[in-house]
Amino acid sequence: MQFTAANGVQLPQIMYGTAWKKEATTDLVLKAVRAGFRAIDTANQLIHYDEALVGKALLELYQGGLKREELFLQTKFTSVNGQDHRTPYDAKARPAIQVEQSFASSLEHLHTEVIDSYVLHGPYGRRGLTAEDLEVWQAIEKIYKSGKARIIGVSNFSADQLEELCLKAEIKPMVVQNRCYAVMGWDRDVRDVCSENNIIYQGFSLLTANGRALASPSVRAVATKYGVTMAQLIFRFSLQIGILPLTGTSDQEHMKEDLQALSFEIDQQYIKMIEAVATIE
Repeated sequence: MQFTAANGVQLPQIMYGTAWKKEATTDLVLKAVRAGFRAIDTANQLIHYDEALVGKALLELYQGGLKREELFLQTKFTSVNGQDHRTPYDAKARPAIQVEQSFASSLEHLHTEVIDSYVLHGPYGRRGLTAEDLEVWQAIEKIYKSGKARIIGVSNFSADQLEELCLKAEIKPMVVQNRCYAVMGWDRDVRDVCSENNIIYQGFSLLTANGRALASPSVRAVATKYGVTMAQLIFRFSLQIGILPLTGTSDQEHMKEDLQALSFEIDQQYIKMIEAVATIE
């Protein structure tokens, strides 16, 4: 499964997520890249991420010979309602100015002139889009037009919100990153909107949000059949249904194991069973 954005930019097949890593962020990014990951996901949001510590790891990797173009870096703009007091921008400024300031801060943190994927971390409300959402998206479109972001996207959007943005945006989002629940058909409604609009779907919490599905005897039997871990099975399953998976493991051996999800294929009969598991068991 290859992931190619609407504008032709190719994404790696699996991404390492840096949420909730705190002071261990630098060490874990180093381990992930050395294990073989080439896509790193972060955000300019100190409650859950430390973007500057991702950048510290990147500097060490570059000093060791890795080239910037070998990595795919994704980061996010997080609005005031998703931040604490440590906002990377003037919290009293207009949303468009906040985006500009946050993006400039991200470039500095990540020691780069171009972000591979710049994502709106979430809408201001649970339903519909506000004027602020649209102002933020226009500011992100401006960054894309400047060439400083290779692709742009959104996160934590419902299907209705994504449809609305696709209708109102000058430039449609090229990626959507959502928490992916098996009980919701692995976010079927949002994935359907993505399919209709040539948007890449990135899934996070594929393991932690789906404990019941992973405990299913039928799913465990499939893992046994292929001789793989449950993580490998779910990441491979996600790839085969068009989901680009994120993993946030802090275990170096698990990092290597997760990457092995790229090296086998699951028969379609088992794909269909796993896709429906939350509704049949």
